[in-house]
Amino acid sequence: MKSLHAQHHALADTSYQLTVLSEAEAAGARLPAFAHKLRESGLLPLRPTELAVMQVNVGKMCNQTCRHCHVDAGPDRTEIMTRATMQLCLDALAQTTIPVVDLTGGAPEMNPDFRWFVEQISALGRQAIVRCNLTIIVANPKYHDLPEFFARHRVRVVSSLPHFSAARTDAQRGEGVFGRSIRALRMLNAVGYGVEGSGLLLDLVYNPSGAFLPGNQAGLEREFKQRLLREHEVVFNNLLAITNLPISRFMEYLLESGNYESYMEKLVAAYNPVAAANVMCRSTLSIGWDGQLYDCDFNQQLDLNVAQNAPQHIRSFNAAALQDRAIVINQHCYGCTAGAGSSCGGATA
Repeated sequence: MKSLHAQHHALADTSYQLTVLSEAEAAGARLPAFAHKLRESGLLPLRPTELAVMQVNVGKMCNQTCRHCHVDAGPDRTEIMTRATMQLCLDALAQTTIPVVDLTGGAPEMNPDFRWFVEQISALGRQAIVRCNLTIIVANPKYHDLPEFFARHRVRVVSSLPHFSAARTDAQRGEGVFGRSIRALRMLNAVGYGVEGSGLLLDLVYNPSGAFLPGNQAGLEREFKQRLLREHEVVFNNLLAITNLPISRFMEYLLESGNYESYMEKLVAAYNPVAAANVMCRSTLSIGWDGQLYDCDFNQQLDLNVAQNAPQHIRSFNAAALQDRAIVINQHCYGCTAGAGSSCGGATA
């Protein structure tokens, strides 16, 4: 499967995605503006709290082309962060006490300077998180030592595994992905990841395979742990349940399946003001592969930069100015505030 970008699909144009989202808002009372909901909750304008996470997308290149990928990543994407831009991120990080750097892609490990970047983050005494798709570890011999590299730098590994069954995982992420993921999980377990007392954190990410919200995170975690241990002798620490946001490839799925409007209605109906108060954009700064600044990874994929009164690029990083900004919102934000809430760290309420 090719990325939307490679297909020259209409949805590869973020302005078209934003048009689709705005048309949903224009539908009226059933799909009110997200700003209206925030105003009712006393949260408009939405403002940052303490900056706790620098999330860096180091490139859109990936060894997989997953059906619901909000980044539209894949082997045909060539956008990649340079070492010079990584250095700008490190320079900005050194000015702050931000404790966590969250590395995303694509498959972040495919960036040729990925290991250098992790080493530099570690040298600054910050916690690195890598969003690992698991299959990259077994994709090529040059990646086979990634578990040892991660362990050496105490990297927290957060990996997508849509389900504990091969059929549902492969349907979302590609044929054979489940089997390769299990092999990679066992390699991570072998060096201590997910093993009690090791201090090496291995978290899995669950997202629904269709047009519905994730179930209870704690219940899903129990079931995943039981099934993966019993059937595959795999252990992990936490399960993070994430809602699919109606953008990019998931928007394509919703539109093609005729579920778009009903899914948006579900998100609106499930709006939770507690989740809205705890959205990740309040404590996270998202940095694109080219150094552009965004409020979150989802805004990044829609080319919605931070507010104009704030620095637009990491080279102009200014913590005080970024703290004083209003967070940019749109209709897709309903996905982070529905039900128990959703973030890169799982449920928020």
